[in-house]
Amino acid sequence: MSVPRISNNHPTEGGCGVTVKDVPAQDFIVAYAAHLKRTGKIEVPKWADLVKTAKFKELAPYDPDWYYVRAASIARRVYLRGNVGVGAMRKIYGGRQRRGTIKEKFALSGGSIPRHIFGQLEAMKILEKSGDGKGGRRITETGQRDLDSIAGQIKAGQ
Repeated sequence: MSVPRISNNHPTEGGCGVTVKDVPAQDFIVAYAAHLKRTGKIEVPKWADLVKTAKFKELAPYDPDWYYVRAASIARRVYLRGNVGVGAMRKIYGGRQRRGTIKEKFALSGGSIPRHIFGQLEAMKILEKSGDGKGGRRITETGQRDLDSIAGQIKAGQ
């Protein structure tokens, strides 16, 4: 009679094998944004305090660390989906544009913010351009290791 094999890689047992998918999105994004700010490798552009994130927004973000939060969110999106480009990010962060008495419609967000963040994350070796000819970005091995280590710290703290 064979004994059922128990995996040591189960996320609920200990801290090994924890990925970004195993932790809540909000907890991960806040922790990774704090990590990005603490390391100081991401350079916030000087226009970040003046810019709106989309044409349908009325004001710039209130949070002074919004750029790090958006970078963490973009890194998580690329981790989960892969082969994501600026156009897909514009659609993800898009929303409802109110036009007064005219019927509202969906509007894309701005493209310069994800484009700038992609460049910053590529310089940190978190992302790389996809080599399949279709464009977009994907997560590197070091980027995946970095994001999974942050997820493991979150899971261990819970």
